[in-house]
Amino acid sequence: MLDKIKSIYTESIQTFISCGETLPNQLQLAANMMVQCLLNGNKVLTCGVQGGILLADHMADILVNHYEIERPCLPAISLSNRLSTNVDCYGRQVRALGQPTDILLAISPLGHDEVVINAVEAALTKDMIVIAMTGGDGGELSGLLSDNDVEIRIPSSRPSRILETHFFNIHCLCDLIDNILFSQPHGDE
Repeated sequence: MLDKIKSIYTESIQTFISCGETLPNQLQLAANMMVQCLLNGNKVLTCGVQGGILLADHMADILVNHYEIERPCLPAISLSNRLSTNVDCYGRQVRALGQPTDILLAISPLGHDEVVINAVEAALTKDMIVIAMTGGDGGELSGLLSDNDVEIRIPSSRPSRILETHFFNIHCLCDLIDNILFSQPHGDE
């Protein structure tokens, strides 16, 4: 059992190292896009499946409340699928709440989840920007994105590695957004 525990840590660390080499540009671009969206008076909508629901809720909560510094509230809404079995529940909420140049942060570990794909399709028809957090080959979700969108794709096909790394990426995005908007660099910078 100890070897299994060590192998889980090793796999996780290797995934993080790989992401540290491949994702900084996408994270920087996504953070800048979110900052511009917020400065323009728009909002961020978030949605996800599996453990991504928790990550979507967490991202919206941090934007509305705060990350590590006290600051004004930022407009964000986590879409809900808790009371619906309709695979278009997120899409309907995007059509009801989304406005052009709002951002949809969509979390789908392997990019094949119909409920998230429907939300992204709805966002694209509303001229919203999509930031997709995926893994593996990006799935069908990756193929929907244009040059105006950003995909933050984890180089793993294991949902557990993808989600734990996206948890870190959400914190990275929030740190960058706060740093850009409120100029509060950390002491170690």
